[in-house]
Amino acid sequence: MSTDRPPLWERLDRPAAAPRQTLTLDRIGETAVRVADAEGLDAITMRRLATELGVAPMAPYRHIANKDELLEVMVDRVFAELTVPDQGSWRETLREHALRTRALIHTHPWLTELPPTVSPLSPHRMAAAERALSALAGLGLDADTMMAVYRSVDFYTHGATNSELAYARFMKRGEYDSPDAVRNALAPRMSYLMNTGRYPTYRRYLHEGARKDDTDWQFETGLDAVLDGIETRFNL
Repeated sequence: MSTDRPPLWERLDRPAAAPRQTLTLDRIGETAVRVADAEGLDAITMRRLATELGVAPMAPYRHIANKDELLEVMVDRVFAELTVPDQGSWRETLREHALRTRALIHTHPWLTELPPTVSPLSPHRMAAAERALSALAGLGLDADTMMAVYRSVDFYTHGATNSELAYARFMKRGEYDSPDAVRNALAPRMSYLMNTGRYPTYRRYLHEGARKDDTDWQFETGLDAVLDGIETRFNL
């Protein structure tokens, strides 16, 4: 990122010096999100963006310094979709926050592929965290514990959802049209491992598990376990 100008969000908070131009940051973000949703993050280049916008290749640089800033704008734009009304209790608010965050990531799966150079700080992303944290205010938790509780739910949400999407990418690369197709393809390897006798508990799951493909149930069961632990640990 250029060091000769203020950070992205500080620049955008300043009043415009001239009437709004045809090419706006909002239009840039909307276009880039549309391309990424349809084709993935690899499709996002400054040249491709200019083509989609119908402008000269250098035109977007009047608004953003580089691709990392573009990705930051995209993330902020989709996090504006993450609205979580007060559910009446800290538990239900954080639960709804987790469910809606998971849905957001499934809608925009490229969120799991962002490079580490993209800043996690943006207005709408911070607003989402603020809403979740505010549900924990007034419960007698100190600031550090409050943040640890919020992060425990958020880390579970992102980790579980990233795993779901990684499995979906595995299926796509292998051209599997269903989880049964995956199991059939991996059956020889799984049979060998199970026949070693080293994994009796996993073998039981293979034979008795009835919700192997119910990702909603799996996610919500894990989420409720996290919330149960928080509630018990801190007597909330």
